[in-house]
Amino acid sequence: MNIEIKEQNGTYVGILSGWLDTNAASQFMEDIKVLEENIDKSIVLDCKNLEYICSLALRGLLKLKKESADKGGRLVLRNVEGEVRHILTLTGFIKLFDFE
Repeated sequence: MNIEIKEQNGTYVGILSGWLDTNAASQFMEDIKVLEENIDKSIVLDCKNLEYICSLALRGLLKLKKESADKGGRLVLRNVEGEVRHILTLTGFIKLFDFE
């Protein structure tokens, strides 16, 4: 699992790739701390190259979304496809997020 975070015109973009499984979830939570520090801004998580996401990582995303909403920011998921879209649909998380 890899995440690359960049700032583009006031929006923070996290590009996710690989398998975000239970083993990678704790590192993922560390890696997104820069997003948590800018939670009042727009955050886009690009999932085009994300192949899998586990329930622990889904909870982390939900926490990030709630904190963002509480602080006046916005979290959007982009390019959610394949297995990741299927997992979000099965778990009902597809209804909880905004998509581009």
